[in-house]
Amino acid sequence: MSTLAVIIPAAGSSTRFGGPRNKLLETLAGERVIARTVRAFLARSDVARVMLPTSLSDLAPLLPTDDRIILCPGGATRAHSVLNGLRAVPAAIEWVAVHDGARPLISQPLIDATFAAARQHGAAVPAMAVALTIKQATGPLPARVERTLPRSQLWAMQTPQVMRRAALLAAFDHCPIPLEHVTDDVQLIELAGGDVWLVPGEERNLKITTPADLKIAEMFL
Repeated sequence: MSTLAVIIPAAGSSTRFGGPRNKLLETLAGERVIARTVRAFLARSDVARVMLPTSLSDLAPLLPTDDRIILCPGGATRAHSVLNGLRAVPAAIEWVAVHDGARPLISQPLIDATFAAARQHGAAVPAMAVALTIKQATGPLPARVERTLPRSQLWAMQTPQVMRRAALLAAFDHCPIPLEHVTDDVQLIELAGGDVWLVPGEERNLKITTPADLKIAEMFL
Protein backbone atom coordinates (compact mmCIF):
# COMPACT_ATOMS: atom_id res chain seq x y z
CA MET A 1 0.00 0.00 0.00
CA SER A 2 1.28 3.50 -0.83
CA THR A 3 2.08 5.60 2.21
CA LEU A 4 1.13 9.20 2.63
CA ALA A 5 2.43 12.13 4.66
CA VAL A 6 -0.10 14.84 5.42
CA ILE A 7 1.00 18.45 5.87
CA ILE A 8 -1.48 20.60 7.76
CA PRO A 9 -0.29 24.24 7.90
CA ALA A 10 -1.24 25.76 11.25
CA ALA A 11 0.67 29.03 11.31
CA GLY A 12 -1.93 31.48 9.99
CA SER A 13 -3.10 34.56 11.86
CA SER A 14 -6.84 33.97 11.31
CA THR A 15 -7.35 37.68 10.63
CA ARG A 16 -10.61 37.08 8.74
CA PHE A 17 -12.03 35.15 11.69
CA GLY A 18 -12.00 38.35 13.71
CA GLY A 19 -10.09 39.70 16.66
CA PRO A 20 -7.38 37.72 18.42
CA ARG A 21 -9.28 34.41 18.14
CA ASN A 22 -7.62 31.64 16.14
CA LYS A 23 -10.12 29.59 14.15
CA LEU A 24 -8.04 26.42 14.56
CA LEU A 25 -8.45 26.61 18.32
CA GLU A 26 -12.20 27.15 18.26
CA THR A 27 -14.41 24.37 19.58
CA LEU A 28 -16.55 22.42 17.11
CA ALA A 29 -18.97 19.90 18.63
CA GLY A 30 -16.82 19.58 21.74
CA GLU A 31 -13.45 19.27 19.97
CA ARG A 32 -10.93 21.82 18.74
CA VAL A 33 -11.08 22.44 15.02
CA ILE A 34 -7.43 21.49 14.46
CA ALA A 35 -7.76 18.32 16.55
CA ARG A 36 -10.78 17.19 14.53
CA THR A 37 -8.89 17.82 11.29
CA VAL A 38 -5.83 15.89 12.44
CA ARG A 39 -7.92 13.01 13.75
CA ALA A 40 -9.47 12.46 10.31
CA PHE A 41 -6.05 11.55 8.92
CA LEU A 42 -4.83 9.62 11.95
CA ALA A 43 -7.76 7.25 11.37
CA ARG A 44 -6.05 6.03 8.18
CA SER A 45 -3.57 3.16 8.02
CA ASP A 46 -1.92 4.65 4.90
CA VAL A 47 -0.92 7.86 6.71
CA ALA A 48 2.64 7.58 8.00
CA ARG A 49 3.19 11.19 9.14
CA VAL A 50 1.06 14.20 10.00
CA MET A 51 3.25 17.29 9.79
CA LEU A 52 2.03 20.48 11.46
CA PRO A 53 4.06 23.60 10.59
CA THR A 54 2.93 26.01 13.29
CA SER A 55 3.73 29.13 15.26
CA LEU A 56 1.29 28.19 18.04
CA SER A 57 3.31 27.36 21.14
CA ASP A 58 0.35 25.78 22.96
CA LEU A 59 -0.83 23.52 20.12
CA ALA A 60 0.66 20.15 21.14
CA PRO A 61 -1.52 19.53 24.23
CA LEU A 62 -4.66 20.10 22.13
CA LEU A 63 -3.86 17.35 19.64
CA PRO A 64 -4.52 13.61 19.79
CA THR A 65 -1.69 11.51 21.18
CA ASP A 66 0.00 9.77 18.24
CA ASP A 67 3.66 9.27 17.34
CA ARG A 68 2.89 10.10 13.70
CA ILE A 69 2.26 13.77 14.59
CA ILE A 70 5.32 15.96 14.05
CA LEU A 71 5.35 19.70 14.80
CA CYS A 72 7.76 21.95 12.93
CA PRO A 73 8.19 25.73 12.56
CA GLY A 74 5.62 27.61 10.52
CA GLY A 75 6.59 30.08 7.82
CA ALA A 76 5.76 33.65 6.88
CA THR A 77 3.19 32.45 4.32
CA ARG A 78 1.23 29.26 3.71
CA ALA A 79 3.67 28.17 1.01
CA HIS A 80 6.65 28.69 3.32
CA SER A 81 4.91 26.64 6.02
CA VAL A 82 4.17 23.83 3.55
CA LEU A 83 7.82 23.85 2.44
CA ASN A 84 8.98 23.56 6.07
CA GLY A 85 6.71 20.58 6.57
CA LEU A 86 7.69 19.02 3.25
CA ARG A 87 11.40 19.17 4.07
CA ALA A 88 10.72 17.21 7.25
CA VAL A 89 8.92 14.37 5.44
CA PRO A 90 11.10 11.24 5.20
CA ALA A 91 12.33 10.50 1.67
CA ALA A 92 10.88 6.99 1.88
CA ILE A 93 7.35 8.43 1.79
CA GLU A 94 6.33 8.83 -1.85
CA TRP A 95 3.11 10.85 -1.53
CA VAL A 96 2.18 14.02 0.34
CA ALA A 97 -1.21 15.57 0.94
CA VAL A 98 -1.57 19.20 1.96
CA HIS A 99 -4.78 19.90 3.84
CA ASP A 100 -6.21 23.05 5.40
CA GLY A 101 -6.31 22.83 9.18
CA ALA A 102 -9.61 24.71 9.00
CA ARG A 103 -11.34 21.96 6.98
CA PRO A 104 -12.31 19.67 9.87
CA LEU A 105 -15.18 17.87 8.11
CA ILE A 106 -13.08 16.09 5.48
CA SER A 107 -14.52 12.64 4.79
CA GLN A 108 -12.68 9.37 4.29
CA PRO A 109 -14.30 8.74 0.87
CA LEU A 110 -13.06 12.13 -0.35
CA ILE A 111 -9.51 11.37 0.82
CA ASP A 112 -9.76 7.98 -0.89
CA ALA A 113 -10.93 9.50 -4.18
CA THR A 114 -8.29 12.23 -4.21
CA PHE A 115 -5.46 9.85 -3.36
CA ALA A 116 -6.61 7.38 -6.02
CA ALA A 117 -6.67 10.10 -8.68
CA ALA A 118 -3.21 11.31 -7.63
CA ARG A 119 -1.77 7.80 -7.92
CA GLN A 120 -3.25 7.56 -11.42
CA HIS A 121 -2.38 11.03 -12.71
CA GLY A 122 0.41 12.37 -10.48
CA ALA A 123 -1.48 15.12 -8.66
CA ALA A 124 -5.12 15.62 -7.69
CA VAL A 125 -7.35 17.94 -5.73
CA PRO A 126 -11.08 18.01 -4.89
CA ALA A 127 -13.02 20.86 -6.44
CA MET A 128 -16.51 22.33 -6.40
CA ALA A 129 -18.31 23.90 -9.34
CA VAL A 130 -18.53 27.69 -9.05
CA ALA A 131 -22.20 28.56 -8.59
CA LEU A 132 -21.98 32.34 -8.87
CA THR A 133 -21.36 34.46 -11.94
CA ILE A 134 -17.76 35.70 -11.83
CA LYS A 135 -16.76 39.11 -13.20
CA GLN A 136 -13.14 40.08 -13.77
CA ALA A 137 -12.22 43.60 -12.66
CA THR A 138 -9.18 45.36 -11.26
CA GLY A 139 -10.01 46.23 -7.65
CA PRO A 140 -10.54 47.73 -5.21
CA LEU A 141 -14.18 48.47 -5.90
CA PRO A 142 -15.88 50.40 -7.40
CA ALA A 143 -14.22 49.22 -10.61
CA ARG A 144 -15.17 48.68 -14.26
CA VAL A 145 -16.00 45.12 -15.30
CA GLU A 146 -13.44 43.81 -17.78
CA ARG A 147 -15.18 40.55 -18.70
CA THR A 148 -17.45 37.78 -17.49
CA LEU A 149 -15.66 34.48 -17.00
CA PRO A 150 -17.33 31.28 -18.32
CA ARG A 151 -18.72 29.69 -15.16
CA SER A 152 -18.78 26.21 -16.68
CA GLN A 153 -14.96 26.24 -16.74
CA LEU A 154 -14.42 27.50 -13.18
CA TRP A 155 -13.81 25.28 -10.16
CA ALA A 156 -13.26 26.23 -6.53
CA MET A 157 -10.38 24.35 -4.94
CA GLN A 158 -10.62 22.33 -1.75
CA THR A 159 -8.09 20.17 0.06
CA PRO A 160 -6.44 17.69 0.49
CA GLN A 161 -4.19 18.36 -2.47
CA VAL A 162 -2.17 15.21 -3.16
CA MET A 163 1.04 14.83 -5.17
CA ARG A 164 4.40 13.07 -5.12
CA ARG A 165 6.77 14.38 -2.47
CA ALA A 166 9.68 14.57 -4.91
CA ALA A 167 7.61 16.44 -7.50
CA LEU A 168 6.50 19.03 -4.98
CA LEU A 169 10.04 19.52 -3.69
CA ALA A 170 11.30 20.04 -7.24
CA ALA A 171 8.46 22.46 -7.95
CA PHE A 172 9.39 24.52 -4.88
CA ASP A 173 13.04 24.56 -5.96
CA HIS A 174 12.17 25.92 -9.41
CA CYS A 175 9.13 28.07 -8.60
CA PRO A 176 9.21 31.05 -11.02
CA ILE A 177 7.17 33.38 -8.78
CA PRO A 178 7.63 34.53 -5.17
CA LEU A 179 6.21 31.99 -2.73
CA GLU A 180 3.94 34.63 -1.20
CA HIS A 181 2.10 34.69 -4.55
CA VAL A 182 1.39 30.96 -4.52
CA THR A 183 -2.28 30.60 -3.60
CA ASP A 184 -2.58 26.82 -3.42
CA ASP A 185 -0.27 23.83 -3.41
CA VAL A 186 -0.95 22.19 -6.77
CA GLN A 187 -0.29 25.57 -8.37
CA LEU A 188 3.39 24.75 -7.86
CA ILE A 189 2.94 21.55 -9.87
CA GLU A 190 1.17 23.54 -12.62
CA LEU A 191 3.99 26.09 -12.73
CA ALA A 192 6.48 23.23 -13.10
CA GLY A 193 4.55 21.93 -16.12
CA GLY A 194 2.94 18.98 -14.36
CA ASP A 195 -0.62 17.76 -14.75
CA VAL A 196 -3.20 18.32 -12.00
CA TRP A 197 -6.55 16.52 -12.04
CA LEU A 198 -9.74 17.53 -10.28
CA VAL A 199 -12.12 15.18 -8.49
CA PRO A 200 -15.58 16.08 -7.18
CA GLY A 201 -15.38 17.84 -3.84
CA GLU A 202 -17.94 17.85 -1.05
CA GLU A 203 -20.08 20.72 0.20
CA ARG A 204 -19.46 19.73 3.81
CA ASN A 205 -15.69 19.96 3.27
CA LEU A 206 -15.96 23.69 3.91
CA LYS A 207 -13.11 25.87 5.12
CA ILE A 208 -13.81 27.71 8.35
CA THR A 209 -12.86 31.32 7.67
CA THR A 210 -15.45 33.30 9.65
CA PRO A 211 -17.56 32.63 12.77
CA ALA A 212 -20.52 32.02 10.43
CA ASP A 213 -18.59 29.14 8.82
CA LEU A 214 -18.17 27.58 12.25
CA LYS A 215 -21.94 27.66 12.72
CA ILE A 216 -22.44 26.01 9.33
CA ALA A 217 -19.97 23.28 10.27
CA GLU A 218 -21.93 22.66 13.46
CA MET A 219 -25.09 22.30 11.36
CA PHE A 220 -23.40 19.67 9.17
CA LEU A 221 -22.46 17.72 12.28
